[in-house]
Amino acid sequence: MLFHLSIEADDPKRVAEVLAEIWGGKALPFPPVGVGSWMAFHGADNGTMIEVYPRGTMLTETGADAVGTIGEKRRNNATHFAMSTDLAAERIYAIAEREGWNAKYCKRGGKFGVIEIWIDGCQMIEVLTAEMQREYLDCVTVENWTRMLKAGAPQPLAA
Repeated sequence: MLFHLSIEADDPKRVAEVLAEIWGGKALPFPPVGVGSWMAFHGADNGTMIEVYPRGTMLTETGADAVGTIGEKRRNNATHFAMSTDLAAERIYAIAEREGWNAKYCKRGGKFGVIEIWIDGCQMIEVLTAEMQREYLDCVTVENWTRMLKAGAPQPLAA
């Protein structure tokens, strides 16, 4: 089980509130990393959360706990995640539109659907409705992935 992950955003409070809305959860401040950091708790209150730091936050190893410092404010990065929702796809599109975030349906590898959302125009997340979650869980298994690799399915990265 993945307990939490962290991303950066232009407005961490707003992003945490929207993610909590999608999850049926609650957004709360997260001061241990730095002023302006927030977290979105899943509605099941099982400890699952997404930490949202101000854009440019870098975690630095110290002799004690890691600390967050502000550095270069990059716009795009490789970090993304897929999250479940109990909401209908139409509601997810409406939330994304309200926030001014691009959202579209994608069928990953022709196997399972996701709603791809671009927070702040640069942070990609994938939201999976109940139907999409079933597709994902039927497809993404160690056995299926191993079979795909044996078939020579890996694709090169874009230049």
